[in-house]
Amino acid sequence: MATEQAPGTYRQPDRSPGVGVLAALEGVALIVWHMLATPFIGKRRLRWGTVDDEPSAQLPGDELVPTPKWSYTLGVDIDAPPEAIWPWIAQIGQGRGGFYTYQTLENMVGCKVRNTTEILTEHQHPTVGDDVYLHPTTPPLRIEVVDPPRAFVLFGSPADIGTEETWGASTWTFAIEAGTGGRSRFLTRGRYDYGEDWKSRLSFGRFPIEVISFVMSRKMMLEIKRLAERS
Repeated sequence: MATEQAPGTYRQPDRSPGVGVLAALEGVALIVWHMLATPFIGKRRLRWGTVDDEPSAQLPGDELVPTPKWSYTLGVDIDAPPEAIWPWIAQIGQGRGGFYTYQTLENMVGCKVRNTTEILTEHQHPTVGDDVYLHPTTPPLRIEVVDPPRAFVLFGSPADIGTEETWGASTWTFAIEAGTGGRSRFLTRGRYDYGEDWKSRLSFGRFPIEVISFVMSRKMMLEIKRLAERS
């Protein structure tokens, strides 16, 4: 999806977000800084960008992990209607539209992601039950809610896909609420439950997932905001 330009002018092609050494260094630096700053800003980070009762408000998919051991809700204003935001969420995933984050950094750990800056028509019709991968060799998340242009929910549990005993579960929710004047509120929420063994805690516990998730999610939300407003 390209923006219109005046005749005779040239617009440099949009570059995938998070590409290059400097972008990777930025991502690493933010992760390290947030790890060190967790004792001071950790609680505020769990509700970054939210207003009023958004952190505690019920969102689609909350019932999939009804009693999480920890969760976060992040929010951002977007100067675009929900219909302009939804296409970027519908195509999210490895091997799809990417995650709009630090692409070079993600690929350094083998994600094989390409963060697109275009709407991909072949990935505009996600279906409940479809798999969405974060990494080509790790268990996928499963699409549980598709409610365009309002909600998209992914659910993950190793036990659910038959690889382990029940020892953890998580949801990743994207919610869009129409505002006034063609604006929208865009929220993303993660809810996590885990068992007592170290593998479960490492996979679904707050540290270090929350720090990495925050840095990546914040970048993703700001990039989706930029792409939706660009249109």
